Amino acid sequence: MSCCAAGTESAAELQALETQAPSAEEMWLSSRSLGKGLRQVDLIVPGVHCGACIALLEKELPRIKGVDHARVNLSTRRVSVVFADGVARGEAAAGTQPAAARDASTETLLTALGDRLLALGYPAHLPGGADETSDPAMRELLKALAVAGFASMNVMLLSVSVWSGADAATRDLFHWISALIAAPALVYSGRVFFRSAWSALRHGRANMDVPISLGVGLAYAISLHETITHGDHAYFDASVTLLFFLLAGRTLDHMMREKARSAVRNLVRLSPRGAMVIRDDGAREYLALEEIEPGMRLAIAPGDRIPVDGRVVSGCSDMDFAVVNGESAPQLVEAGSLAPAGTLNLTGPLVLEAVRDARNSFLAEMVAMMEAAESGRAGYRRIADRASAIYAPAVHLLALGTFIGWMVVSGDWRMAMLTAVAVLIITCPCALGLAVPVVQVIAAGRLFENGVMVKDGSAMERLAQADHVVFDKTGTLTRGTPVLINAEAVTADHLRLAARIARASRHPLSQALAGFDAVNAELPEFRIRETPGEGVEAVSPSGDVYRLGRAGFALDESEQGAERAADASQVVLSKNGAFLDIFLFSDQLRRGAVQAVTRLSSLGLDAEILSGDREAPVRALANELGVTAYVAGVRPRGKVDRIKALTAAGGKPLMVGDGLNDAPALSAAHVSMAPASAADVGRMAADFVFLHDSLEAVPLAVEVSRKAGSLIRQNFGLAVAYNCVAVPAAVLGHATPLIAALAMSSSSILVVLNSLRLRRKTRIEAFAKPAAARPATPDKEARRLEAAA
Repeated sequence: MSCCAAGTESAAELQALETQAPSAEEMWLSSRSLGKGLRQVDLIVPGVHCGACIALLEKELPRIKGVDHARVNLSTRRVSVVFADGVARGEAAAGTQPAAARDASTETLLTALGDRLLALGYPAHLPGGADETSDPAMRELLKALAVAGFASMNVMLLSVSVWSGADAATRDLFHWISALIAAPALVYSGRVFFRSAWSALRHGRANMDVPISLGVGLAYAISLHETITHGDHAYFDASVTLLFFLLAGRTLDHMMREKARSAVRNLVRLSPRGAMVIRDDGAREYLALEEIEPGMRLAIAPGDRIPVDGRVVSGCSDMDFAVVNGESAPQLVEAGSLAPAGTLNLTGPLVLEAVRDARNSFLAEMVAMMEAAESGRAGYRRIADRASAIYAPAVHLLALGTFIGWMVVSGDWRMAMLTAVAVLIITCPCALGLAVPVVQVIAAGRLFENGVMVKDGSAMERLAQADHVVFDKTGTLTRGTPVLINAEAVTADHLRLAARIARASRHPLSQALAGFDAVNAELPEFRIRETPGEGVEAVSPSGDVYRLGRAGFALDESEQGAERAADASQVVLSKNGAFLDIFLFSDQLRRGAVQAVTRLSSLGLDAEILSGDREAPVRALANELGVTAYVAGVRPRGKVDRIKALTAAGGKPLMVGDGLNDAPALSAAHVSMAPASAADVGRMAADFVFLHDSLEAVPLAVEVSRKAGSLIRQNFGLAVAYNCVAVPAAVLGHATPLIAALAMSSSSILVVLNSLRLRRKTRIEAFAKPAAARPATPDKEARRLEAAA
């Protein structure tokens, strides 16, 4: 459950963590540069279990001098701390590589970070330990749940006998037997909560487990007093039943969060531990994954997974690209092909040249997105976090006020104490705490199963609010693999020149044109500059300016105005502003584009196309999709202006794009999506990334996000309704500790069961059954990797 349970790890493990906290050097070596003078270190903090923990860490850690900000991921219990990169700045000036703890201020900062975490009661360790592959917390929860369940059933049977009218001697005997059964159960099963509560109090703070521990302990103490004094009523059944239901809810929540963490671990397992590196002298040496650097040549045998993003130097093989595009059909790679980390070599040996290190690979990027899926502070999460932050003091004050009030009214300390205990138990806001995170974990997991990566938990909330969708054309609505259709009509010299200039651009039209450079020659003496969304300019040694791109970019005003094809995309080649030749291309729709637009329309989202392409091909595409609103010839600035205009009119636009020129619009939109094959900048600017080739990922994400938002509101309603009824009843003395335990636990389980409704739908057919007749190609992902290289 979302209540703070810093004690779910064994005592021995927590003690080991406290005594084996990572040193400043270890944290430095595991950190990575973010640029702009910042680095990030990720730490596993097992004690993080609720919104109060998140709020405390994200508030306290930035107070350390040099820490820019901290972000806590509840599902993975990972704290990401961004700090000033003093070492990198100092060493960069000296022209050397940064080494561990060379900068005294950075060493002091990292030491202070570890000390602050320990002082707050959150011992941390670096990722990759044994806990990453085992789950001692789950084992402890299951054992505690079993003991509590056994005790509660037996104590309840004895209580039924007492309720049935057993005489005084029999009643006292049953009470003593219940006490003997409940005592070891409370000690063993209750340590999950007691340990957490003690840790919080020892560090001068309170969490949700403090009133739970008080309620359970006081219920047992009062029951024991009643047994000793031969009282009529004892509530041993309340204490053990409360523990059983609390542990049941906490176990369910842990299982769901473990699913989210296992998805991340499964991605990590796609990357091997290392690879065979071929040295310059031909010698072969096996290196760990972390030691592989760009430029190294790697020997990849059949059956091996690609360790880092690489380019095939020699060899030919079929490869499984399912991790990239979701397609099960093998795809042929040969010299010059690019393969992302995590893809599987199937049939032949390959020699690859690494183009990225492991930390910056495609696979590492997907892992980072999965880990960030729950880190966003969405509006619903902020509400739950604020409620959790004020919970402990509010409950204690309410219970104290109840005790004082009943003492004044009745003068019976026993009645006052029982009522106060019932208030402590019944006011546990576990249902409120579970309302948001459980739904978000399930929603993120369902999207991941369907190939959609969520980069920020708050993005789902914003996607549910979207009322308008803006599509880019090339590479988004279309496959982004255009084909030159007038190669025989253009001058051969012009085609060769244009192909060589086009090699400098990552635009899909340029890449299609670059394939006609048969000799793969460079233009070493040309000064080449690309203008995103416009084209490429190449200045020859003699001063002639060649331009390849949009007509408005390539031609002088006097040369513009002639269209050569009604429904084809075109690229113009010019010399000093004068027309030389025109190249015409055709493209095909991305799989699922028509269905996606139809489903989005049924969901109430009006579709619009913004494209930098010419009017004729954009109009033809819009007609094919049934989209009435489209604008052609739009530059990157124009896309941003249109997004801002929609926002200013009160709209909440969803932008779907993939190119470098789409990045500003993706950032400006209320929420955004991009395919995994998008350019790095565009993909990083998007809130969602879909791995499959089908565009039906867009309406699927909208549907799941809206359903998640609906379930969260329902959960809030259930939690509020429960408190409105239960709290006054407990304060007025109408609920015994047993009734309070049953009511509180029932509300939590009801919220969990309501959240699980999100998993009822199966995967969409387009993803479950990829089209075998049209195998996807890795060309788009290859272009992305090559651009990064």
